[in-house]
Amino acid sequence: MRIFGLCLALLAVSCTAKKQADLIIHNAVVYTVDSAFTIAQALAVKDGKIIAVGKSDNILGQYNAGEVIDAQGKPVYPGFIDAHAHFVGYGQSLFAVDLYGCTGMDEIIERVKKFAGEHPNEAWIRGRGWDQNKFPNKAYPSNEALNKLFTSTPVLLERVDGHAAIANAKALQLAQVKPNQQLTGGEIETKNGSLTGILIDNAVDLVASKIPAPSKADYEKWLMAAQEKCFAQGLTTITDCGLNYGDVEMIDALQKEGKLNMRLYVMLSDDARNFERYLSKGPYKTDRLFVKGIKVYADGALGSRGACLLQPYSDRPGSYGFLLRDKNHYDSLAAALASTEFQMCTHAIGDSANRAILTIYNKYLNGKNDKRWRIEHAQVVNTSDFNLFGPASIIPSVQPTHATSDMYWAADRLGNERIKGAYAYRQLLQQNGWLPLGTDFPVEDISPFKTFLAAVYRQDAKGWPANGFQTENALTKEDALKGMTTWAAKAGFLEKEVGSIEVGKKADFIILDKDLLTSNATEILETKVTATYSGGKKVYMLK
Repeated sequence: MRIFGLCLALLAVSCTAKKQADLIIHNAVVYTVDSAFTIAQALAVKDGKIIAVGKSDNILGQYNAGEVIDAQGKPVYPGFIDAHAHFVGYGQSLFAVDLYGCTGMDEIIERVKKFAGEHPNEAWIRGRGWDQNKFPNKAYPSNEALNKLFTSTPVLLERVDGHAAIANAKALQLAQVKPNQQLTGGEIETKNGSLTGILIDNAVDLVASKIPAPSKADYEKWLMAAQEKCFAQGLTTITDCGLNYGDVEMIDALQKEGKLNMRLYVMLSDDARNFERYLSKGPYKTDRLFVKGIKVYADGALGSRGACLLQPYSDRPGSYGFLLRDKNHYDSLAAALASTEFQMCTHAIGDSANRAILTIYNKYLNGKNDKRWRIEHAQVVNTSDFNLFGPASIIPSVQPTHATSDMYWAADRLGNERIKGAYAYRQLLQQNGWLPLGTDFPVEDISPFKTFLAAVYRQDAKGWPANGFQTENALTKEDALKGMTTWAAKAGFLEKEVGSIEVGKKADFIILDKDLLTSNATEILETKVTATYSGGKKVYMLK
């Protein structure tokens, strides 16, 4: 009896010796994406953080949990991080006219008419997504039909990249836009003395600034819808590139109310009002919000020929594109930010814009550093300028689906030689040894699986081209995954909190139905997220 009692006592001690967790995931293929790219089988979570990672038997033997999930051999990854997107803009676009994929002005008009019929009380009609490169003649449309259909309601329809738009006469009238009006960093298209409605880069702001400010209810509607779609794609942290302080205050309020769970790294727009509000106080940080970046625009987009090039566009002789501000603006801003903790993040598409910003960055960064100033897109880089990144630790932040969207016409813009320095992700990776990846949504689809496909196979969702686009600049699967997780976290100074499955980090992870590291191109696009966890809380589950 004594021996039996002793055994019972030992059994009781062994049971009580188990540590308590809130959640255990086991029987999985856990891609930790730690520095050794360790693959584990299980993880344990408590109070929103990862407390153990290892083999299933060890985790189950050491921990009890209120919820224990058998992953049935499915892969588990850190929550995906989009290193360059427009979360607020994406949310707004979900409640505007969807013009993505339109093949001509007739289709645009039909979609706008349908939207107007379904939303008869809208003060403004807004839309986004058209791309003249998909039209038969690849020419910009005119607003003639919009003027006839909407005589008293202003209409503003943005191009897919947000760097051009078409506005109807009412919208132009409200903004007091005149034929042949000139402005820095923008273009107002005028033909035969009349406005066509086409506005490029800074000209878009003339009309957009007249749209009434959104209410808190608008923000809540937009951001909750955007969050739902992002969680369904396995996205748990988003870098929102270019917000004003009012946007940030709305995000902060919704997060503190427990309504918005998405983690956000925010870049403030290049605006004096934002600087007055933040620069003297320093970066703003909460559990789910980090405001530390400053988003600057050097030039426009290649698709609308606003990208600033060293040599003329191959398909428009004499046109070089343009910088959106005087070079002195970028120089003085860099000088001011160099003495702060804020990260300068500059949109640069053309090789001339990239050279100008890289030169300014090098001037103020003074060699290797950890300020992590970024070039957003780094889309077309002159072959002699790649070496301007590494010596000053300048981070190229790229979006692989831009390459597979633009590849149909990019060579027309750039010519066969210059395009070799475009979308050069492997060359850019070599500059610092790490490369954050994003989508730029809503410019591109939010899907991280399309990002992975474009980075590795250099193909679009149609499987074109069969052998890939400029595959000498393809990334490995491992590097693509790092670019969507740990490197994306590092680009926003969040690598100690998220981006990998390691003890002490926030329990942001996802379960997929297919393994990206072993799947072919077709299987990657077919991959589904079965569950998304943010801070250990299940925020999405496949139905």
